[in-house]
Amino acid sequence: MIQEEPSQLDRREAYKRAMAAIRTDLTGRPGSPEAGMTAVAARSFAVDELVRELWAEAVKRDARLAAGVAVLAVGGYGRRQLFPYSDVDVIFLLDGKLAEKDVKDAIRTVNQALWDAGLRVSPMTRTLAECDQFDPENVEFTLSLLDQRSIAGNAELQAKLADKVLPKLIARDRKKIVVRLLEITRARHAKYGDTLFHLEPNVKECPGGLRDIHVCEWLAKLSPEDRIVEVENEEFREAREFLCLVRCFLHLRHERDDNMLDWYAQDAAAAAGVGIGRPGHAEAAYWMRFYFRHARSVERRATLAMDEAAAGAGSKALPGWRIFRRVAAPEERGFQITQGRVELAPATAGFEGDPAHDPDVVLRIFAVMAQTGSRLGSAAEARLAHGLPLISANLEDGPALWHQLKTILTGRHAGESLRAMHALGILELLIPEFHGIDALVIRDAYHRYTVDEHTFVLIDTLHGLDTAPEPNGKLAAKPGPGIGEWASRFGGVLRELPHPELLYLAALLHDTGKGRSSTDHPHESARMAESVLSRLELDSYECGLVLSLIRNHLEMPAALRRDVFDAETVRAFAAKVPTPEALRMLALFTYADICAVHPDALTPWKAENLWRLYITTANFLDRSVDDERVGAQPESELVHRLTALLPGQKTQVMEFLEGFPERYVLTRTPEQVRTHFLMAQKLAEESVQLDFRYAPGISEITLVTPDRELLFARVAGALAGWGMNIVSADAFSNRQGIVVDSFRFTDSFKTLEMNASEHERFVASVHDVMTGKVPVERLLGGRRRTKRKAPKVLVEARVDFDDEASSHSTLLQVVAQDTPGLLRALSLTIGERGCNIEVALVDTEGEMAIDVFYIRRAGAKLDVAEQESMRQELLQAMEENARS
Repeated sequence: MIQEEPSQLDRREAYKRAMAAIRTDLTGRPGSPEAGMTAVAARSFAVDELVRELWAEAVKRDARLAAGVAVLAVGGYGRRQLFPYSDVDVIFLLDGKLAEKDVKDAIRTVNQALWDAGLRVSPMTRTLAECDQFDPENVEFTLSLLDQRSIAGNAELQAKLADKVLPKLIARDRKKIVVRLLEITRARHAKYGDTLFHLEPNVKECPGGLRDIHVCEWLAKLSPEDRIVEVENEEFREAREFLCLVRCFLHLRHERDDNMLDWYAQDAAAAAGVGIGRPGHAEAAYWMRFYFRHARSVERRATLAMDEAAAGAGSKALPGWRIFRRVAAPEERGFQITQGRVELAPATAGFEGDPAHDPDVVLRIFAVMAQTGSRLGSAAEARLAHGLPLISANLEDGPALWHQLKTILTGRHAGESLRAMHALGILELLIPEFHGIDALVIRDAYHRYTVDEHTFVLIDTLHGLDTAPEPNGKLAAKPGPGIGEWASRFGGVLRELPHPELLYLAALLHDTGKGRSSTDHPHESARMAESVLSRLELDSYECGLVLSLIRNHLEMPAALRRDVFDAETVRAFAAKVPTPEALRMLALFTYADICAVHPDALTPWKAENLWRLYITTANFLDRSVDDERVGAQPESELVHRLTALLPGQKTQVMEFLEGFPERYVLTRTPEQVRTHFLMAQKLAEESVQLDFRYAPGISEITLVTPDRELLFARVAGALAGWGMNIVSADAFSNRQGIVVDSFRFTDSFKTLEMNASEHERFVASVHDVMTGKVPVERLLGGRRRTKRKAPKVLVEARVDFDDEASSHSTLLQVVAQDTPGLLRALSLTIGERGCNIEVALVDTEGEMAIDVFYIRRAGAKLDVAEQESMRQELLQAMEENARS
């Protein structure tokens, strides 16, 4: 066994002692803002000492290294920002006289010693000539050189790189480097959905993270001398310190280079008071407000820096960069737009004061930004920020302010304009009530964004509807957020709205109450909105529309958890929206509100039901409800269309339809009913008939069979066994006892999407379960053995009954933790009680399942005693399912 040199052991121990001291210091003062910067600098210094000593020993063994090699720190190490578990980036720079093979052994020895000391080393060997070449496919290498500094070796060689090679490289390839930097930054932002508001953000890579700070610094170093880009200010410095401390905390917590601020890390950071002091006094949601505020300031500064750099690169170099679209804008008092950027006029240009202090000019700036998509230049932003007190002093309420705000809200780019106003504090000057939701986090694993960002995304979504292509395809604008045809349909509704500005105002104010009330925020938001509307001096009709929309903005999602074809559901919902205009506004708001929760919140199924509820309620308000369409009547339009598809079988069709609820007729096309009729004709040959229709989004399987016990539960179990997520289901039966059960579901694990050959086996498996050939427990057994992740949010199980919501059934609503097998456990319990499921509506919000069933027993509603008994059994079934 080879004995190590005593000095090598000493060096390793010295480095370990230094790291222990850094850890102790960080742990001892987690609330100190500068503790993170101190720690990364201390680790950089400790690594410097270790590298210098190891290189000095290498020089003793080979004197040629003294003059022929410079040892450089690059990247984060070069910036003296080595986080506890970050890689150590080192370049061994050769003078050209020594070849790489001449230094290979010495470098390997140094690297091995560094690894033995516990460092993750990323070494590179380069010559000066190689550092002078820019490779667009490896822009990261050139960027790392911008942060290079000398550690050991030939200082003159390092000076040559810093003073000659790099300036020459930048002068020659500046535009190419900037373009590639902007491209990779935009790609990184796109990877994270172009938003910093994530439930579990990556503090390094997400927009507004530490990497964006580096981007600002690199762009400053790459800017020409006559266009110096200012990076540092007090807000930016505080954000850097906070993010640096958080990353240090994560490294020590995870004991590796892991930068994900997951939920459990958020809880721990809040408990420790990381970056804010007061350990033990903050909840995670409160602490995350600090994170998002700092990240927002970084993201804002990075956006400005990139816009400045993009302006220098030109539109030909960056054809897709929005800022370079020249927008026709009229001459404006106090400012102008140059290449998509707002530039303020000098204070002496015909003003008694600075235009940055004039509220009319300032609000007009944001109105033009909302209309054109222009952005503030860095100089304009700085002047507006400094002028905030004077803007406040000169601001007046009333119709003039409403006119300015209305122009901003109705602009196509209102969301971006409002974000800029919010970041500068100007939005809070106009609407102080908005301050309570600044960076407010809702920790429910369902909402992706903070409350303020959710509001802006909602407004973005509404404006996206306004430019969505019409069904005839005439409008050739880019569709906004949404899902295809539904965006087009709701876009048509928006274009018919008489007062769209009131919809946008309600959207801006609808969640302000969340800053004060977590139990009834719609009414608290409406109460706060009354003060805003009073200051804006809106008339009573306008106030009524806005306040009604805010108070009732959760009513439509609640109604979607009911049978939207039931007369009682429609009647109860219509009472909340007494006029067609109020209904249109609420439907549009609900569509956008769901979209703005997170990108996948609005499924095609939800959009379809939302549209159905809107149309059904509109018909009710117009007093033209289609009550006369009873499925089995000879004069029924559907019967005529159906018999046309099945000539000579009118009598059989009438017998098949007789007894089905009207909902069956209204929710099925003639082609679908014909398929079910033909399936029923084959029951004498095979007692279970299945129709499977696969789609990449939501697939559907329909069962036609004679009625029997636990049908619904068996199908739910079979689908759960395959990992399918049921989004909706309904069950109908006719007078002959023939059942038509349909289940719509998503393919959670993409089993059917990735393997078309599995479709046939899937249908055969469901068939075998229904016929009893294969016990459903066999399919579910493997899934029960799968280890489940601990839920991020605990949902308390709740079972509620309602006898008034439906004229024919008892409504059962279950709210519970979303767990595999839940729907099967519920439907099995309902079936074992001898109840028939007429309709099932299944929904999830994050980790919360909301399942609604319309049930009957012996053709009647459940009495109170039956409801209470079933409540206890359902709660027990859910508890047992959660443990399995």
